[in-house]
Amino acid sequence: MKKPITYLTSMLIVLTIFLCSAFAADREEKDEDRLQNSGTVLKEILDVPDDIPQDLLDKADCVVVFPSVLKAAFIVGGSYGRGAMSCRRGEDFRGPWGAPSMMALEGGSFGFQIGGEATDFVLLVMNERGASGILTSKVKLGADASAAAGPVGRTASAETDATLRADILSYSRARGAFVGVSLEGSTIRPDNGANRKIYGREVPARRIVLSGKIAVPPAARTMISTLDSRTPRHRP
Repeated sequence: MKKPITYLTSMLIVLTIFLCSAFAADREEKDEDRLQNSGTVLKEILDVPDDIPQDLLDKADCVVVFPSVLKAAFIVGGSYGRGAMSCRRGEDFRGPWGAPSMMALEGGSFGFQIGGEATDFVLLVMNERGASGILTSKVKLGADASAAAGPVGRTASAETDATLRADILSYSRARGAFVGVSLEGSTIRPDNGANRKIYGREVPARRIVLSGKIAVPPAARTMISTLDSRTPRHRP
């Protein structure tokens, strides 16, 4: 009995070291670079045929991009990433895409998963409840966030009940072998420190994303122009 416990403890220590190293490296990356990378990843993913279904993209109120989320696991998993979130402006999210808030993804999960990798994630926030939750507090992603998850190139079914009920849908582009890619159990929250650096002052994430009064920073132009061109109109 002692050997399995010792082995599991050793793996947890390795996982902790990995995530701490990822955190240290991420802090050194400039926030502007992270914002630019979010736009690049979004454009690349949306340029792949049959990636994210257009009807789901048109129905989304907000889009969150996490480039190069670091994951490591052996039965017990952990993830760490930084990205950006933009929402459609105006009443009922029917306007053009607005300035992005920087976002943080952290957490762990249990289950059969082996390996370590960096994965790009695009999350579609499908309703106001999902958007408000993310912008005002730390939100734990559940099974619904994984309902449409999978490698880019697969077709997600927009007709399934699970997809239509979900607050958040996720799509992934994996770089490396990983069994059981999922965001279930991870948390997502506004990265207020990064927002302060990007916008030069303290601005609540909700005001950045929804007020329509915050100018899009230069580093976010690729992300916003991609959204404006690929899904200019909101379809209820």
